[in-house]
Amino acid sequence: MPTLSSYDYAVVRVAPCVERGEFINVGVILFCRTQRFLAMRTEVDVERLRGFAPQVDPDQLQAHLESMRQLCQGVGPIGALGQAESFHWLVAPHSTIIHTSPVHSGLCTDPEQALEHLMTNMVRPPQLPA
Repeated sequence: MPTLSSYDYAVVRVAPCVERGEFINVGVILFCRTQRFLAMRTEVDVERLRGFAPQVDPDQLQAHLESMRQLCQGVGPIGALGQAESFHWLVAPHSTIIHTSPVHSGLCTDPEQALEHLMTNMVRPPQLPA
């Protein structure tokens, strides 16, 4: 039987107007210490973003999300700190339109598969039966 590893994750959200408390889930950051895994996956539905926050430039948002993904890959001074420190820096509160949910935990045998599962359940629109 495969060994289960614990992981922590946070949902990445776009919240252009914090005082309204509204946001769109656009990604997930997952950290699994025992498997030395830190990754972030994002999917921005540009049409949904335009309807929700027309003032947000999708290209600029993608650039900021890409810089976060690069931190997960060890790029830059924050990325060089190590996976645990990078994860905690990424999920810490920042005063930007990109926020993260509270950190949650889970168990998995394959963190990449867990990340895909979280993207399907937390970010992508539900698929209606045909």
